[in-house]
This record gives sequence, C-alpha cells and structure tokens, in this order.
Amino acid sequence: MSPLRYAVMLLGVCLVCVGCTPSNPVATPAQSPHARNVILFIGDGMGIATVTAARILDGQQRGGPGEDNVLAFERFPYTALSKTYSIDMQVAESAGTMTAMMTGVKTHGAVIGEGPAVIPEQCGGAAAAALPSLLETAEDRGLATGIVTTTRITHATPAATYAHSPSRNWEADISTPAQAQASGCRDIARQLVEFSHGDGIDVILGGGRAWLMPVGATDPERPAQQGLRADGRNLIDEWRAGRAQRTYVWNQAQFDALTIGPAQQVLGLFEPDHMQFSADRATDPSGEPSLAEMTAKAIEILSARETGYFLMVEGGRIDHGHHAGNAYRALTDAIALAEAVSVADQLTNAADTLIVVTADHSHTLSMSGYAARGNPILDKARNANGTLQLDATGKPYTTLGYANGPGAQVKSSSQAAGTKQFPHFAQQFDTAAVERVDLSTIDTAAVNYLQEAAVPMSSETHGGEDVAVYARGPHSDAVHGVIEQNEIYAIMRNAYGW
Repeated sequence: MSPLRYAVMLLGVCLVCVGCTPSNPVATPAQSPHARNVILFIGDGMGIATVTAARILDGQQRGGPGEDNVLAFERFPYTALSKTYSIDMQVAESAGTMTAMMTGVKTHGAVIGEGPAVIPEQCGGAAAAALPSLLETAEDRGLATGIVTTTRITHATPAATYAHSPSRNWEADISTPAQAQASGCRDIARQLVEFSHGDGIDVILGGGRAWLMPVGATDPERPAQQGLRADGRNLIDEWRAGRAQRTYVWNQAQFDALTIGPAQQVLGLFEPDHMQFSADRATDPSGEPSLAEMTAKAIEILSARETGYFLMVEGGRIDHGHHAGNAYRALTDAIALAEAVSVADQLTNAADTLIVVTADHSHTLSMSGYAARGNPILDKARNANGTLQLDATGKPYTTLGYANGPGAQVKSSSQAAGTKQFPHFAQQFDTAAVERVDLSTIDTAAVNYLQEAAVPMSSETHGGEDVAVYARGPHSDAVHGVIEQNEIYAIMRNAYGW
C-alpha cells in the first residue's frame, strides 16, 4: 500500500471515530489572544429553516418585508455547519448532542455526560464512563460559571453541563429506578445541588422547581401543584444552606431586586415545570424574566467575579413549540434567543469573550411554495397580487409546514397504501387521494394554530440535517466549513488556551 493511500485510510478511520476526543478542525493563529470568557448559546431545535423563518417574522413584526432582516447572531463574522448525529442515532436527541458539545465526545442519544461505553438506562459502568464537562473544568480552574435556560434546569441540555446519567429521564428520584439509586446513580436534580467542582455553579436560572421540592410541598406560585421528590428532600433549601451569599428567587420582583456582589451565587427557578413560552410570558401570575433579562443578569453576576467565566444560555422552548407543530411559539422563542444574543454581544467585548451560537439539532419545519416577497411568514402563501396560492385540490396552503406532527390531516385513497408508482413529472395528480382542511377562513397566524404536517404524529420529531454555528471573539475563526458537533467543545476549550 502506498504511503498516500495509507494516510487517506487513516484519515477515514479518524473521521468515523465518533467516540474520540477531537482535535480542533482548524488551527488558529498562534498570535490570537485567548478568551477570558466563553458564552455558548443553544437554540434547542433551531434548524436553518427555523432561523430563516424567525428572521422574516422578526423583520415583519418590526414593520419590514422580513426577508432582508438580520438576527443578532447572523452578524457574527464566522459560521459553520455542524453534523448532529450521535453514535446510535441518525436523527439525534438533545442529551447526546449537548454532551458532545460539552465534553468533545459523541455518545448515545439519550445519555447525559456519559461516554460511548455506558449502556443507556443502566447504572452499571456509568461512573467509569462519565466525561468531564467544559463547565466542570471551568469551575476546577477557578472560573465563574452559569446556566440559563427556559426549560427545567434538569432538562437534557442544561443537565449536560453539570450532570452524568445513563438516562436523560432521571431528573428526580421518582423517575430514577430504585435499582439505579441503590447502585449509586444520583438523579440529575441531586447532582445539580451536590455539584462538587470549584465553589459550585454561580448562576442557575430556569424552570423546574418541582423537581427539587418534596412531595407535599406546595408551589409558591401555583398552589395546585406540589413538589415531586419522593425522598423528602428540599433541594432548594439544601442549595441555599450550602454556602454563604446564596440567593434563591422564583418571580420577577425577586429577580429584579437581586443585588450583585463578587461572591454572589443565584438560583432562580421561575416555574414548577418549564418556563413560559415567550408568547405567553406576559400571562404568568407572578411574572418571570425574559431570556434576554436572565442573560444580562447572568453576565453581570459572573463578571463581578473578575476571574473569567463560562456561561451556557439555552432557548429551550423553541424545541417544544416545534414538537407541538406550533410554528408561532417556536419562532417567537427563536427571536427571544436572538434578543438574548444581542444583549450578550452588547455587554461583552469581542476582544476577550468568545460567543458561539448553535443548535443541538433541527426539526422538520419546512418553508415552501412560491409566496411573494413580504408575504406574512405565518400566513397562507399568496402571489404578488395578493391572490392565494392553491394546491391541486384548489385549497390554499401555508408557507410553513412540518414533515410530521399533530397538524396532519387524515388522508384517504382508493388505492392501497404503498402501491402507487413514482409519478412522472407533470403527471395528473390524483385529487381524490387527498383530503385537506380548507384554510380559506382559518387564521393561520394565530398563536395556537398548528401548521399542517405530512405524517400524523402526536409529537413532531427532530430533524437530522446539519445546523448552523455562528461565532465571534477570540478563536472564532475556527468556526467554518462543516464540522463534527463535538468539535465545538474543542473550539471553546482552545479559546481559553487550555
């Protein structure tokens, strides 16, 4: 075998070794300054179609046609595409994808902070397979750290910054098998409060307080809801007792009243479950901060440490809007993420702070038809003269739709499923084979409207295509081309100069 052919073979082996810790795909100049701070933004489920549609919606809400609008992170100078598959999933889950970004190793789709050697849903061997996260390393090196999310703080994406579990579902003791607990596996909420790296996570803002409260404890905002922990532990109280200068808040007023000191640590849990969608936040009984407000507060607290910091910010409910087949809520939460990025960009200096914005995976949202420029993105597709575009049955359709999900209509056909041959171009369409709701009088831009889907499912699924990565700041020039998702870890770690 020739040396060249042998080298190519070795390269191929390296590229498919998804369980390996990667090297930086692009060598950054030796003279580049290192980052003092790193902020990682995750738009959960924010695929490219979501970014495009959110860009247009944001522009239209500002009074423009929309297409020429630019979201805050789209102004960043460096971009790449990230491949999101896991070692066992072509279309991946948030747990495995976020683990890849936080540890540098691709792993199983449903595990948190564990390497490929772990067996999902089994505690045995989990301790040995645990991988150190970038947040843990930052704490060990004396940096300040923070987590901001609109989901439960124990949900897959935030959990992958601090926890290690063979199952993303082991958020509290009630969802963790007794055998696993007896074998030494701690639920994710316990791991958050019992976090032993450095002086503990300095800023924790999100939802999910019921997962930290015992059964029988009444929620302070929603009396009909109680805590979920069967072990009787109140992890919120335990967290507060763990160190001096710790403050717990659960509503907007308490959040606004926070005072910032160099040793301040904050736990803010604003809902018993996930936080409100951006579209619904104004109806919250006690008020809750926006993602941009939480991001600003986190940066203020972490900057007071003067040690440098690592901060992860997740727009987690983009994903939930898509799963519901509800583009309105998904897109408005994507816009909320862009607003949070804008705040971070303004509050930090590109000379010492690397900001990376990406998604853990995509969704099946599509943008299609031939709508005229400036046509409302959530509306039905129209021509330049305002005439509705019609399908083969004479009914209007929307620009946005899903490949699957709860918005699917029942379809019937005189032919058995799967017996049709591939149609030739321009072949007459069998209009008798399809039934669709007539959207002519339906407000498809309404908050609760569910876009049509091709395949009926109770919950729309993730998409498997590449997602975009946007970056600015020290070593952001490493973000270009098509990269493996776990390379994002290497880019952030290298930015620190570690």
